Amino acid sequence: MDLLEVEKLKTQALTDLDLVDSLTKLEEFRVKYFGKKGLVTVVTKDIVSLGADEKKALGRALNEVKSVIQGSMESKKLELEKSIPSQLPEFYKSLPGTRPEIGHLHVITQAIREIVDIFKPLGFTRVRYPEIDWEYFVFEALNIPEEHPARDEWETFFVDISRDEKYGRTVITPHTSSGQVREMLKGNLPIRMLNISRCGRRQADVRHLPTFYQFEGLVVDKGINISHLKGVLNYFVKNFYGPEREIRLRPYDFRFTEPSFEVDVLCSNCLGAGCSLCKEGWMELGGAGVVHPKVLEYGGIDSKEYSGFAFGWGVERTYMMKSGTQIDDIRHLFANDVRFLEQF
Repeated sequence: MDLLEVEKLKTQALTDLDLVDSLTKLEEFRVKYFGKKGLVTVVTKDIVSLGADEKKALGRALNEVKSVIQGSMESKKLELEKSIPSQLPEFYKSLPGTRPEIGHLHVITQAIREIVDIFKPLGFTRVRYPEIDWEYFVFEALNIPEEHPARDEWETFFVDISRDEKYGRTVITPHTSSGQVREMLKGNLPIRMLNISRCGRRQADVRHLPTFYQFEGLVVDKGINISHLKGVLNYFVKNFYGPEREIRLRPYDFRFTEPSFEVDVLCSNCLGAGCSLCKEGWMELGGAGVVHPKVLEYGGIDSKEYSGFAFGWGVERTYMMKSGTQIDDIRHLFANDVRFLEQF
């Protein structure tokens, strides 16, 4: 390699650069001349084997050639970038901006807030109690004996920690009723309690989940009877579902209430006529009843002077019975599928 060949290399490079008409071809040109095996790179490596004087003269000439070619490459790049249409839309400052997408509260949170707002005018105050509690508050204090099937390990989630000598084993609360005696023990009478919390049971199908939310109502005062219970439930149903929806009470057996009832509401689909969804015109809403005297006594309340009523319903199940929701599987509410959640 001599000075003449270096000059020829510059001429060849500038000629090739004139033919470049795109950024892609410009990159190919760069690799051809300045890549690991590029023409300029190879010449630069060959200089190492020359004598001192020849190396000095040839090195100076090669550096000038490299500078010319790289400068021409930069000019070509700017020229090509200007010739390519901008991908950004034209900006008009007088037009309104594009609003960013904003999420909203989860449907279960919406339902909980609506439930609280309905009960608030009746004097109900929302409270919170442990989602993990002792057997005593979950079972004993609610008049549920040790041999009751609800206390079986196939029905209730037991937490693997040491047993408390006074209160027994620890469980994930299967119902919000565990807050009843805790509220009574505060000693603040009369009581208008609304306890909303996450619960857990060993169930899983289209209408049940291992985890779910429940709202518990408790009223304790002098002279409370079934007529007060039915009035409150009817008030809630008509405000939550609409004035055309009715309720009915069916006798049932709950250990912590006596008498006890299953509460049904007119089917949202047929309004009592009977259809494939409800079979006979009614859909089960949840349980309710007059507080058992033993439960009042566990709460430190004189059952001869005071009485009360309670009800406990699943938030998701209650919401699914709303007209027009068309939710046929409770598992949709916990699947976190945006396509489903953005409908509410």
